[in-house]
Amino acid sequence: MVKNKRYKYNYVELLLLHFGIAMAIYLYRPASQFILFGVLLYFTLLIIIRENRNSEALMAAAYIAGAEVFFRQTDGMVFYETGKYMVIIFLLIGMFFKGTSSRTTPFWTYLLILIPGIVVASITMSYEAEFRNQIAFNLSGPVALGISALYCYYKKIAKEDFQRVILMLLLPLLAQMFFLYLYTPSMNDVKINLQANYAATGGYGPNQIATVMGMGAFLVATRLFTIQHKLINIIDLVLLGMIGYRALITFSRGGVFTAIVCVIAFIIIYYYKQDRKVQAKLNSKIIILGIATVGIWFFSLIQTGGLLGNRYNNQDAAGRLKSDITTGRVELVTTELEAFIHHPVIGIGVGKGMEYREETMGVEIASHNEISRMLSEHGLLGLAALLILIFVPIIFWTKFRNNYYFLAFLAFWFLTINHSAMRIALPAFVYGLALLYIVDDKKDPLHRKRLAA
Repeated sequence: MVKNKRYKYNYVELLLLHFGIAMAIYLYRPASQFILFGVLLYFTLLIIIRENRNSEALMAAAYIAGAEVFFRQTDGMVFYETGKYMVIIFLLIGMFFKGTSSRTTPFWTYLLILIPGIVVASITMSYEAEFRNQIAFNLSGPVALGISALYCYYKKIAKEDFQRVILMLLLPLLAQMFFLYLYTPSMNDVKINLQANYAATGGYGPNQIATVMGMGAFLVATRLFTIQHKLINIIDLVLLGMIGYRALITFSRGGVFTAIVCVIAFIIIYYYKQDRKVQAKLNSKIIILGIATVGIWFFSLIQTGGLLGNRYNNQDAAGRLKSDITTGRVELVTTELEAFIHHPVIGIGVGKGMEYREETMGVEIASHNEISRMLSEHGLLGLAALLILIFVPIIFWTKFRNNYYFLAFLAFWFLTINHSAMRIALPAFVYGLALLYIVDDKKDPLHRKRLAA
């Protein structure tokens, strides 16, 4: 166990390191590729040398899942889907050393269900379509989820190792936040767009930026409860204000709403699992978090000249109510459900959805909803896959209620795939984290031997 004093030093040191990474990439954009290569090499060697004894593979996958959008944004990725590929590779290496639980049959079934959709797509797709790219784009996320679930399901992990995994997930998100502040330090000199504020996101997609900044805000907020150190808590409170502000000014609401739901879900479970004495201490932290949240909102509102309020009230700049709060997503879901109704058994094939929308709507656009995409492209098999993903974790939770993050991570996965599909590895990876069996060696030292077995 790392002592608080030493942990404080490590945390501050790591924060400074990631500020340095953000600064280096801001000053010299090609540095992003070299840094990513160094990160991949470091974690690969770490997993192999230590033979994944302390969940190094999970830490590596966590770091890449958190860093994926940052390296995409700064042109560090060799391939667009590199982040998902590396999450898969790291976890496969980890499974090579540690194997998987014998109870992972549901997730092997889930992965097998994805195969028929590829066969159907090879028949239904037009000759002009880039078959390999469409398959990779639409299946890399679901496969990453399947591999994450295989690795994590019924996997015992020491509480200290789990906290390090969470830290590895958080650090690259903070590095990206630092980069955004360097790129756009103030909103006073930029033109704000109510639809998508690219000026606040370094020119990258606000939807993805809001999603990862929302996850960062959630993780920082949970540290106020899980880390018992006043100075660290003060640092995290400042970081919460910084990252919460960056999430809000993207003007992309999905990631922000998801973060709020996740924080509430975490607090409910964490609070419920404590005794009355600890609960009394938690009340003050919940109040502080509530005040901080309100403060972040009003500061962001002032910085955007009140336009942020219009965005969240579904109004245009003149204050008129918009007719569609989903910004066109309902129409996309409708076309995919129609495709499912017309092709209910085997679906229209993986990646065919984009062509289908062009044929029916006259617009070539990728899906924003993973649930409707699974139904349209995989048919009844897709429905079976979704039922596996929803009910297996619920059954797991009824048996083992020792993961404070379970409900929050499951909520993040479900809500994110409903507004952003699986364009990034993050929802797939945190779905797996929800399935971990966390062991507190302080409370049950006998588990340490079983963990090593």
